[in-house]
Formats: sequence, structure tokens, C-alpha cells
Amino acid sequence: MARRKLRALSQQTLLRITGTTTTSDKSQVHAQYTSRQYDSLSQTEPVPPMAYLQKGLRNILQKYPDDVVFLAALRTPVTRSYKGGLRYAYPEQMLAAVLRAIPERLPHLNTADVHDVAVGTVLSELGGSKAARMALNHVEYPTSVSLYTVNRACSSSLQAITSIADSIAMRRIDVGIGAGMESMTRNYGSKAIPTALWPDLKESPVKDAVDCVMSMGITSENVSERYGVNRVDQDAFAAESHNKASNAQKTGLFDGEIVPFTVENLDPEKPDRPKEQVLVDKDDGIRHNASKESMAKLKPVFKETGSSTAGNSSQVSDGASAALMMRRSTAEALGLKEQIIGKWAGSQIAGVRPDEMGVGPAVVIPKLLEATGVSIEQVGIWEINEAFASQALYCIRKLGLDMDKVNPKGGAIALGHPLGATGARQLATLLPEMERQGKEVGVISMCVGTGMGMASLIIRE
Repeated sequence: MARRKLRALSQQTLLRITGTTTTSDKSQVHAQYTSRQYDSLSQTEPVPPMAYLQKGLRNILQKYPDDVVFLAALRTPVTRSYKGGLRYAYPEQMLAAVLRAIPERLPHLNTADVHDVAVGTVLSELGGSKAARMALNHVEYPTSVSLYTVNRACSSSLQAITSIADSIAMRRIDVGIGAGMESMTRNYGSKAIPTALWPDLKESPVKDAVDCVMSMGITSENVSERYGVNRVDQDAFAAESHNKASNAQKTGLFDGEIVPFTVENLDPEKPDRPKEQVLVDKDDGIRHNASKESMAKLKPVFKETGSSTAGNSSQVSDGASAALMMRRSTAEALGLKEQIIGKWAGSQIAGVRPDEMGVGPAVVIPKLLEATGVSIEQVGIWEINEAFASQALYCIRKLGLDMDKVNPKGGAIALGHPLGATGARQLATLLPEMERQGKEVGVISMCVGTGMGMASLIIRE
């Protein structure tokens, strides 16, 4: 009760200081919302300490006031690092674009009602926290909105979403944004390997310690060799990823999730050349004529006798993504009930051996399904990050998934994998596809560098 009183009083103070009680509709709703919170102090009914997560699909599909729900899930185009449309963009510049787009897509949202923002990023300088906070302020969110960054390698933005969901469930906040940003063009010089490292770790007698900095490509080769995922199947899987993504792009299936991005292209080798404003509104890593035959012509890049190639591995990419989340009762209080598009129903994380980190989804997805009481057959769409065809195929086979339900619009092999932004990108891709197909249940999962897997259960509304 004390926490609720403190939050309500602090919001009333914020109203007086910032003067947000203007004549605009959304400011009036904001004032009414905080006023209702204040008035509720006189109520005597007990306030639960946290929103519980339901177990069993029948219960999960019910709508409860304490549900953590999504009102927007957006992303920039994902483009090839060094060559693609966003190669001159800064990660925080791309983040600013998706943060700005949220209130543009939801004009009745008052950004003063956003309490906290979590941003996943892997490679950004200083953990990206200062640049991300600057970007938030730059697009004119009030300074009352706090921000922090998260680094769980490839699952960073899914971790950001989960962290915001946990904060909402624990009643620490009511409204938040889970986001991600990455410019691998600008920040991938070390190939995501630390350049200054305690020497004892480099020479550690513990193999699993040393293997944390193993090339991701070698971990892919390990999965291929240990679990019998052959080159032919990897190439066929990769070609199918491109074909699905190509069809989705040509039929406009990505258009609603993408925030068009205008970038100023300036060739550093030709500084006297006039700056060029370029609109980037499509993913540019898709190979529209991909076939297993064309994939078979590519040479292995990580091991001379290996099977992982530039064609059947995820692309090094640039991009950003963001999702607006709040408690269901808050959405109703703010007049945003009709904008609810989905529900977060839980996340799980699991550790695996670093030298075969790609098996992560095969370990964590059963853990997620057990925790939520959902069966494999009840999941309508699986968004499994395609770090490598070897590991994606292994996980699909190990779990016995229906291939027709996996990445129906293609995955990271075709679209790219901007490390810190991928999880929220998957959400932005998943929710509209669930609506298109009429599916209620989806799962997002990915392997994680250094040896982990992460997965979240998502419900469409």
C-alpha cells in the first residue's frame, strides 16, 4: 500500500512541476489517470504485491487486470552492415526513430505516462546508456522517464522486454518500453570479442571459461558435427528462409512493423561530395533468388572442412526495435484498451555449454512450456532466431517442431541479426503474423553467445 501511495503522490507532484494538465485530450487523460490513482488511496481492498502469471493455456488466454500487455511493437528496417542502407546511421539514431514512432502510432499516448525504458545493446560504447538516454530526451520524452541498458548478448532486447514486464508485474512501474539498438557497422571491429581481458581467463584451465570467447562460427560447426546437421540441409534451410522473407517483403507483410528511416549518407572517403538524404524502408539483406544450389556454391568461412557459410549463417546487421508495454488496467485507465495487440505470458533463460551455444533454444523452450503449462502443439508460430542454420535445424528437430510454423516470414539468415535489437525485432514480426494467420499463441526464442538460450511466450489479442 505504501508503494502505491508513494507512486500516486509522486505522480501528482510531477503534474504540478511539469504542468502536464493542459487542455489536450491526452494530457487530460494523463491527469485523470493519476487522479484516479490518488483517489484509490481511500479504498480498503488489498493490493496484490505482484501480478501473477497464469499457467495452462485456458487460463493464459483469459484477460486479467494485472496482465502485462503490448500496445506497439515496431522496428527499423534491418540492413546489411558496411553495405546496407543504415551503414551510416548511429545505433542511438535508430533507437530515436523507433521511440519517436511509438507516440506517433498511438496519438492518445502521453509520453509522461511512460515510467521506464530498457534498451538492449551489445556493442555500443559505455554500454550505450548515455547515448540511449540522450536519444530518449532528443525525441522529447519527459525527463521523468528513466532509462537503462541491458546486455544479454543476442537476447538483449528480449531481456529488455522481460525486464520491463517484470517491473510492471511487480508494480514497480505501470508503463514501460522494451527496446534494442545495434550498429554492427560501427561497433563490430573486435567481432564481439573483448580486447582487454584478464590474462588468467585467456589461459584458464577451465574449458568452459575459455570457450566463452570462441568464435560463434566454430560453435556452429560444433553443433553441426556433434548432432549430424549436414551441409545440404543447412543450405536448403537458408534458401527457404530467404524465399519466405522475399515473399513477405513483396506482399507487404513487413510494412506495418517497419518505421521508415531517413539517413544522411556521407562517404567518408569522399568528404567533398554533397550529403544525400536517403529513405530506408525495407530490409536489404534478403536474397530474392536464393536456392539451395546457389547456397551450395559458397565456401565454408569458419573451418576449411566445415559446413557454415556466409549463406547459411545470420547476417551482420544494423537496426533498432521497441515495444510499448503496460498493465492492462493501466491501458484501460488511459483510454488505450482498443490498442492492445498482445500479452506477455512469461520468459525463461537457460545455460548451456559455451562451445555449442546454439543449442540454447532446445533447452530453454521446454523450460518455458513447463513453466506456462503450454504444449508444443498449442503454439501457433515459433520465432526462432536463425543465428546459424546448423543450430536452428538442430533445435527444430530436437523439439519436434512443425517446420511450417517456424519463422513463416523468414529469419535472421535472410533478415539479419543486429545483436541488441533482434529479440524486439522478432516480436514486431511475430505479432502481425499471428493476427494474419489467426493464431493466439507464439514463442520467441534464440541462442545466446557464451552459452545460453532465452524464450518468451506471447499471446495475441
